[in-house]
Amino acid sequence: MKFMQYYLECLSHASYLIADETTGRAVVVDPRRDVADYLSDAEKLGWRIELVIETHFHADFVSGHLELAATGATIVYSSVAQTEFASMGVADGERYDLGEVTLEFRHTQATRPNR
Repeated sequence: MKFMQYYLECLSHASYLIADETTGRAVVVDPRRDVADYLSDAEKLGWRIELVIETHFHADFVSGHLELAATGATIVYSSVAQTEFASMGVADGERYDLGEVTLEFRHTQATRPNR
């Protein structure tokens, strides 16, 4: 498994590119607006970004999930979230296999329901 952090100082925002190096299947977690670094790094390493995982709705910055979805990735939110764009809802405990790496989604209560 490869886990890369991208930190945007001006927003104090961290996002992540996670991949199974044996299959080349990857996900981006909480992407920032400019997705060029994720796409460039994935291409250099021979990875394919399959999922864009949003841990919650971000009111403090603009996400790049739609730009990543335009490349063929699926946007993922909690199954209780209601989006105005195509997305896949995941339930607490649901798993997603990248190959040798398995992601497990956990629902944690936010300060506001359905977020």
